[in-house]
Amino acid sequence: MGERQTVIRSLHDIGLAAWFGGSLFGAVGLNGASAAVGDPSDRTHVAAAGWARWAPVNAAALAAHSIGAIGLVSANRGRVVAQSGTRGNSAVKTVVTLAAMGVTAWSGLEGARLGKDSKAPANSGVDPNQDTPPDVAASMKKLKVLQWTIPALTGVLLVLTSQQGEQQKASQVVKGLLPSRR
Repeated sequence: MGERQTVIRSLHDIGLAAWFGGSLFGAVGLNGASAAVGDPSDRTHVAAAGWARWAPVNAAALAAHSIGAIGLVSANRGRVVAQSGTRGNSAVKTVVTLAAMGVTAWSGLEGARLGKDSKAPANSGVDPNQDTPPDVAASMKKLKVLQWTIPALTGVLLVLTSQQGEQQKASQVVKGLLPSRR
């Protein structure tokens, strides 16, 4: 446990930071700003083009986070098994990570559908108007929810990561390895 894990921890943390920050910016900045585009037929196009440019960076962020997460669990497996509280945190974090990845993939699929119909008129990249074709409007309504679900889930991952950092303090390791007295 005493060895440094700077590279894998950096992959984990930088990947998660980019995933969280990119999704939050996309929801607030990109999708929000698409409403300011003058021609309603260009709003979806602008949002879809921005998300398409972000997609490779987001994929790299997810890959970095995943490699780092697997590396950290592997490097700390003895402590995760033995220290009270770490298994539960690790299990919850795994479930939330998989959920966030699933929602991110779903969002990407819905966004790709919009990209094909990127000249559909709308109020913004995720807000259909009365002239938006029904299939495009359905994807937009899903994306309007998904755009907030991703930063919510990755925000939970940030909190769980902070908790794991606290669990690695020497005092917490010792306390977690001692038998509990009831």
